[in-house]
Amino acid sequence: MALTRVDGMPSYNERIVRMFTLASMFWGVVGFLVGVVIAFQLAFPALNLGLEWTSFGRLRPLHTSAVIFAFGGNVLFATSLYVVQRTCRTALFGGPLLAEFLFWGYQLFIVLAASGYVLGITAGTEYSEPEWYVDLWLTLVWVVYLLIFLGTLMKRKEPHIYVANWFYLAFIVTVAMLHIGRNLAVPVSFFGTKSYSLFPGIQDAMLQWWYGHNAVGFFLTAGFLGIMYYFVPKQAGRPVYSYRLSIVHFWSLIFLYIWAGPHHLHYTALPDWTQSLGMVFSIMLWMPSWGGMINGLMTLSGAWDKLRTDPILRFLVTSVGFYGMSTFEGPVMSIKAVNSLSHYTDWTIGHVHSGALGWVAFVSFGAIYYLVPALWKRQRLYSLRLVEWHFWVATFGIVLYIVSMWISGIMQGLMWRAYDSLGFLQYSFVETVAAMHPYYVVRGFGGVLFLVGSLIMTYNLIRTIRGDVRDERAIGSTGAVPARA
Repeated sequence: MALTRVDGMPSYNERIVRMFTLASMFWGVVGFLVGVVIAFQLAFPALNLGLEWTSFGRLRPLHTSAVIFAFGGNVLFATSLYVVQRTCRTALFGGPLLAEFLFWGYQLFIVLAASGYVLGITAGTEYSEPEWYVDLWLTLVWVVYLLIFLGTLMKRKEPHIYVANWFYLAFIVTVAMLHIGRNLAVPVSFFGTKSYSLFPGIQDAMLQWWYGHNAVGFFLTAGFLGIMYYFVPKQAGRPVYSYRLSIVHFWSLIFLYIWAGPHHLHYTALPDWTQSLGMVFSIMLWMPSWGGMINGLMTLSGAWDKLRTDPILRFLVTSVGFYGMSTFEGPVMSIKAVNSLSHYTDWTIGHVHSGALGWVAFVSFGAIYYLVPALWKRQRLYSLRLVEWHFWVATFGIVLYIVSMWISGIMQGLMWRAYDSLGFLQYSFVETVAAMHPYYVVRGFGGVLFLVGSLIMTYNLIRTIRGDVRDERAIGSTGAVPARA
């Protein structure tokens, strides 16, 4: 059934939200699994198997695309379409057919991109973006997404546009602009897969990082802040701490973030003024980022005791803490003096994953744990104890991952710049690789723990969808999630 009548409210399209939720669960496990594989490939190169299709160079962009666009993207589709209907008190614009096209069109994009990565059909940039035919298809799908979301806002029954919808809309519009601007290319032939960028040399590098960092800023930050501003207050049962602060957070964030990309190109052929501009705007991002973190954490004012009994809220609040930590570390690493040590090292990998696993994945897990009982009309999750296990196993995995990469990266940078008394490099590149090996092994085991946590979640949610309820009277049920309208 496509549309559901809820408590006298308009008929909401919950089928499409359920489909995106299930897809996010599936792609999350796939993406985390590939991440574990490539982590151990770095520690033990024999695991590349000597095959081009299973090599690190092919699987690394597959992992990146799977966790960002397949897992994260499906979470954003699910939550945004759920939130916009309820905060606007109206069903999705365009009806069930347009929504179904959006779902299947996006899954086709994921499959096309993934097959291109494995077969080596990419644009050849650092991000290994898909080739032109995949970009064209995604553009069509994204236009439909914008049409559905914006159309729903325009026909809303609620006069006020809730702040979460502002963040979702900024994410949709800016990602469209980034995608089109970054992927302007000329195909070699209409029936071929190869294309060439319209911009040569350093202009192409600038466009790549204008895209790359703002994909972080709008896909992985603005979109997931929309999740924070809806699901943290709902799960805590408290209003947003400061609605005025949320509006300041929104406008300052979207203005500043768009200028931060050049900090990825310090000490390159990019003009020095452009590098400095990126650094200055990156440092300025501290203010809106921490304003948003404070707003999220202070929403729990008067409800901090719920963290002891509600593991779902614990996921959401911990994610906000990781958001604050990552948005402190990022501006520090954009400072030229720090970047001269951190750039090209594993410190950057640790920073990226503290945000990706701690912020993006944890807030996604919290939202999914909220959505599944609500969408399938269950009184509570199958097992809150399994949510507890997921939280602690995944948290320990994140700590192993990011601490090992921090140590490895700083050691790596220091070894690269070490000179002996005669002015020669003290260490060869091979010696730095050998020194990093134990930290790569630790990073791999951290990834295994995170993957195990996602499998625990998947099992828990499948049992919830089936309608099973585990007897956990020994730990109480105060954190249970009832079915919500």
